[in-house]
Amino acid sequence: MIFDTHTHLNAEQFNDDYKEVIERAEQLGVTEMAVVGFDTPTIERSLELSEQYPFIHSIIGWHPTEAGSYTKDIEKGLQEKLTNSRVVALGEIGLDYYWMNDDPDVQERVFRRQIAIAKEMNLPISIHTRDAMEDTYKILKSEGIQDIGGIMHSFGGDSEWAKRFLDLGMHISFSGVVTFKKTLEVQEAAKIVPMDKLLVETDAPYLAPVPYRGKRNEPGYTHYVVDKISELRNLPYQTVAKKTTKNAHRLFRLEEND
Repeated sequence: MIFDTHTHLNAEQFNDDYKEVIERAEQLGVTEMAVVGFDTPTIERSLELSEQYPFIHSIIGWHPTEAGSYTKDIEKGLQEKLTNSRVVALGEIGLDYYWMNDDPDVQERVFRRQIAIAKEMNLPISIHTRDAMEDTYKILKSEGIQDIGGIMHSFGGDSEWAKRFLDLGMHISFSGVVTFKKTLEVQEAAKIVPMDKLLVETDAPYLAPVPYRGKRNEPGYTHYVVDKISELRNLPYQTVAKKTTKNAHRLFRLEEND
């Protein structure tokens, strides 16, 4: 069993064939997934899918590229939806200085506000950080994130950054990026993350792993992420698959599934 801890099966790219995508995932051993909603339409679709399939869970939050549209009404609706029993975490939230749709101070305000909500509701968080590693770290540290924990989703840093986020109590999740030839720093990070803090994901439909790089990613391709990490760490494939699934269950409080 493999747990894809971050996928966007709720994206429009899957509108026509999501059922077939789920079937292919099961054939590749990916039998559980967290579908991440980051704005109103994708949040609604994430919840729909998690209600439809018992092996799909919801992670919902307000993405940093959408920070400028975050309002009191958005927050109220988000808080209501976070009480749904199918929701296992708040996210993806964080900072994105690559697209820079909104000023850093706006992103920071929305980021900190959602961390506060996660704490109030005792939910872990899923972190998006792009070209903003230092500021993301400073905010997480100042907010005492170890109280609830969470995931550095699709981790793209080196081993030193991995250690810093691990020191905050965060889990490190690797996507198809770890399979790319030139991402040697990410691969080194994948070698040193303690086994009890290691997670896998796809971020589908984005970041498809080798051998599908450049094509639409699918939850089933978490298989290739597990395969690469098992190679990097010189561990049996099943060991990585089982341990990362157990870690996800523990973080999301789904231990009864083990």
